[in-house]
Amino acid sequence: MNRQILSNGTLILPTRAVAGSLIIEDGRIADIREGSSYPEGLDLSGQFLIPGLIDMHTDYLEKEVNPRPSAEFPLAMAFHMMDLRAIGCGVTTVLGAARISNDHNGRPTGWNGDGLELARLYSDLRRNALARHYIHIRWNPNFEPVEHILAALLELDSIGNVVYNDSTPGERQFRNLDEQIKRFAENRGVSTEEARAVFEARRRAAAAINNRAAVHAALVGRIPLGSHDDTTVEHVLEAHQFGSTLAEMPCSIEAAREARKLGMTICMGAPNYYRGGSHCGNLGCPEAMAEGLVDILCSDFHFPSLLASALKMMTEGMAPSAAINLMSLHPARYLGLADQIGSIETGKTADLVAFYPRTGFALVSQVWVDGTSRLEAGVVRPPTTAEIPGQPMFA
Repeated sequence: MNRQILSNGTLILPTRAVAGSLIIEDGRIADIREGSSYPEGLDLSGQFLIPGLIDMHTDYLEKEVNPRPSAEFPLAMAFHMMDLRAIGCGVTTVLGAARISNDHNGRPTGWNGDGLELARLYSDLRRNALARHYIHIRWNPNFEPVEHILAALLELDSIGNVVYNDSTPGERQFRNLDEQIKRFAENRGVSTEEARAVFEARRRAAAAINNRAAVHAALVGRIPLGSHDDTTVEHVLEAHQFGSTLAEMPCSIEAAREARKLGMTICMGAPNYYRGGSHCGNLGCPEAMAEGLVDILCSDFHFPSLLASALKMMTEGMAPSAAINLMSLHPARYLGLADQIGSIETGKTADLVAFYPRTGFALVSQVWVDGTSRLEAGVVRPPTTAEIPGQPMFA
C-alpha cells in the first residue's frame, strides 16, 4: 500500500475550513484528521490544502503556440508548457479550448484553424501530462455540413464539453461592428467599403445556417453542452432550447438573469473578477456575483487568476470553502466528475494543492494528481500577517 500523510495544514473542505492532517492511500483520500498532527508526515506548516482546481475553459494553449502573430511554435512544446503552467498555478484538471469552425477569420493559429485535428492531437498529448486534461470544444453553429465532425468527436474519450460559440459579426462579445471593420481594413490594407462588404457577407452567411439542432441531436445526454457569450435573452433561450445547461461568460446581466431563471449553470472568467471587470467592456463578474449569478470561475486566459481570485474573495468576506468550490467542486459537478474529484472528501481521488497566500496571489508549493506528486517547489517562508487574507480561515 502506498501511504502518505500531509500534516499540519489548513484543509479547505466543501463546507468549512479545518486545521488538521490528511492521509492518502493508493492515490485516494483515506482519512481526514481534524486537529491532528503527525511528526512523520509532510509538514505543511499551516499552508492551505485544497482540492486541485478544475479549469472549465482556458485559451492558454494559444499563447504558447503563437506568442506573437507571426511566431509559431510546435504544438507538443506548447502543450507541455501549458501543462507545467497549469500545475504551477494549482490547476490539476484542464479543459483546453479547440475551436471548430469553417471560418478562420484570418486568425493565426498553430493548428491552422482545424479544431478537430487539434482535438485528436490533444487527446494523444494528454496521456503523458502532469495534469488531467480534457478538451473544451468551442463550436461555431454557423457552418455545415457537421455530421461527420460530430461523429468524430464521439470517438474521442477526451471531450469535456461542447459550447456553442456563435461567430456572427457584430453580435455577442464584440458588438461594435464599425470598429471591427476599421481594424480589418487596416490589417488587410483595403478600403473601409471593401471591409464592410466582407463583414456583411459574413453576417448573411452566418444568419443563413444554424447547426445547433444537429449538435443537440448527436451530443445531448452524452457530452455536456453550453453556450458562450450570450448577450440577449433570446440568445439564452435559443441555447437552452438546443440543450445548453451552461451559460459561459454571458455578456449582459439580462442574459445571466435569464440563464439563472432557466436553471443553467453560469461560468465566468476569474480574470474578470480579479481585475474588477471585463477587459472588453462586457458584464463584470463582480456585478454578476453580487446577484448570485456565478456558479463557476474559469481561468479563461490566465491560470494565476483562479487562486488569486479565491484569496481576493476571502479578503472580501467570503468563506474559504465557498471561494474554492467555485473552481473545484462546482465545475466537477457540471462535468459529472464530482464522485471522483473536486473536493477533499474521504474516498475521492487525491488531487490536492498546497499553497501560501501572498499579497495579491497564491504561492503554490506542492501539487498532487492521483496521489502522485507533480510539483515540489521547495521550502518557502510562511507568510507574514500582512500577507494573509483578512477573512478568518475557519469559517
